[in-house]
Amino acid sequence: MAAIVPGTLQLNNFSCNRSLARYVRAGQYEKTLELFQQMQQDCMIPDSFTFVPVLNACATLQLLEDGRHVHKQIIESGCESDIFVGNSLIDMYAKCGGMEKAWSVFVRMPTHTVVSWTTTILGNVKCGDGHKALELFQQMKLEAVEPNSVTFVGVLNACASIGTLEEGRHLHQQILESNCESDIFVGNSLIDMYSKCGSMEEAWRIFNKMPTRNVVTWTAMFWDM
Repeated sequence: MAAIVPGTLQLNNFSCNRSLARYVRAGQYEKTLELFQQMQQDCMIPDSFTFVPVLNACATLQLLEDGRHVHKQIIESGCESDIFVGNSLIDMYAKCGGMEKAWSVFVRMPTHTVVSWTTTILGNVKCGDGHKALELFQQMKLEAVEPNSVTFVGVLNACASIGTLEEGRHLHQQILESNCESDIFVGNSLIDMYSKCGSMEEAWRIFNKMPTRNVVTWTAMFWDM
């Protein structure tokens, strides 16, 4: 599908939303924002399918002020309660370093999915608050939300960042019970956690059990040797 160019065809929400999503998938984030601006100039009313790719673009480009402006439009449109929009807002604020706002969005969401929890956990790890990430993981389990491999990667990174070996071992047991240990990203994070927490023997054990390895695996294994 060719890109939408002013004057070549009549714009509508459906065609624009499809183009926004396509631009994001292709990594053309500047074009995503350009098209969103064009939609506004044409007095088109954005919806949740509009906001999600636009927030994704703001997050990737780390455009916090643009993201805040989009958030204001989301509130005005009544789309903030949409679960996909909410998750995208958390991701945008977290990646732009605005964890206070990310947390504010999280708290106001009527429901939370594993994506909501995981995005908030990862944001806290990125901002250097491993303790808060672990607290969120405990709260997530209390609310009976099942973690996925991305969740485990985030929490393992939190354990590594604050050197909590026993917490990491306990998490490793949960990973085994969830059958996620063979995931290469989880395996790499386990090696990183054990090596940074001073247990090279356990790091070697994970390394030797991994069915496949990549450059991150080798780097994590030998970084602290």
